[in-house]
Amino acid sequence: MAAPIVMVHGAFCGGWAFEAFRAPFEAAGHMVITPDLRGHAEDDRPGAVAGLSMTDYAKDIAALCAGLPEPPILIGHSLGGLVAQLAAKRAPLKALILLAPSPPWGVSGSSMEEAVTAFGLMMGAAFAQSISPDRGLMRAYSLDRMPQAQREAAVAQLRPESGRALWEALNWWLDPFMTTSVGTGDIGVPCLVIVGQRDVVHPPMTARQTAQRLGADYLEMAGMSHWLLGETGWQDVATEAWTWLEQVGVREGSGAA
Repeated sequence: MAAPIVMVHGAFCGGWAFEAFRAPFEAAGHMVITPDLRGHAEDDRPGAVAGLSMTDYAKDIAALCAGLPEPPILIGHSLGGLVAQLAAKRAPLKALILLAPSPPWGVSGSSMEEAVTAFGLMMGAAFAQSISPDRGLMRAYSLDRMPQAQREAAVAQLRPESGRALWEALNWWLDPFMTTSVGTGDIGVPCLVIVGQRDVVHPPMTARQTAQRLGADYLEMAGMSHWLLGETGWQDVATEAWTWLEQVGVREGSGAA
């Protein structure tokens, strides 16, 4: 029986982000679950994310994984990649795949865009506020390689994000509680980090440092940007993830596409 797969979305998003990316895995017989992080559902009240911590997100995903019939394959994108790293320390998994992941505590950013974002959150709204998505920035840096119609459909679905969670992720050096720490050494499960060559949100240098911190395999997708789960070329990302799962033996005995 094919292992279940849990896919964790990034900041300002929801489970809808994996609408395309989930399809080839489901076609191969995997049960794919794409939960909305707490406070991110379409029918959640405005400001529902206010005050939520990365720990809240990680505990929710870990509980979901632990409640499945068998340990799942966990896939996380961007901030969801960091949530997935934290969940991996709390629940048994078969494998961990991180798409353009936010780095854990102790891994410094390597682009001006990362630094500007972190500084803006540090100097901006109160710690526990919800923060509205900057749709202009999303179009320019996250969704820049998507066809226009798909890009605008994604922008229309963006949701507020927890200021606290973003602060913990982006300003980790100011967090005495080390909320986003995953410790040192291998994360304890087969792990793959995939990043786009042209990603400026979490660029290759940052992603490579994350992979080294986790003891993970590392793959760079030529010509791709941040939205690896839906921009032009996402099928190649899914294929690379699929191939890697076979190489590390996670998919032995599972259904074929």
